[in-house]
Amino acid sequence: QVQLVESGGGLVQAGGSLRLSCADPERTFSTYSMAWFRQAPGKEREFVAAISWTGLSTYYADPVKGRFTVSRDKAENTMYLEMNNLKPEDTAIYYCAARSGGYYSDWKVYEYWGQGTQVTVSS
Repeated sequence: QVQLVESGGGLVQAGGSLRLSCADPERTFSTYSMAWFRQAPGKEREFVAAISWTGLSTYYADPVKGRFTVSRDKAENTMYLEMNNLKPEDTAIYYCAARSGGYYSDWKVYEYWGQGTQVTVSS
């Protein structure tokens, strides 16, 4: 079974930091574009950040630009999301996703998903 495994979520105060990880234990997605999405209660899933399969190209949603950094470690087959200066509005379940081909901000075109990790930012 194809798997993406997220970790690193938790409870943090506003202004704090967290680092999310998305592991690819079966080494399935080394040539796939990958992305982070989030979904808050009662809201639609929204794009956060994406990274090319090489790791050389990244793309961010406006609300997280300058605060979040997406990266991937090819040797470890893991994608990361470094989140700084967190705000209460960042509270959501964060999902990683992968797709063959280029990255997009539309969650519907991603073929593979992790189970999600909860991030809660208190004010």
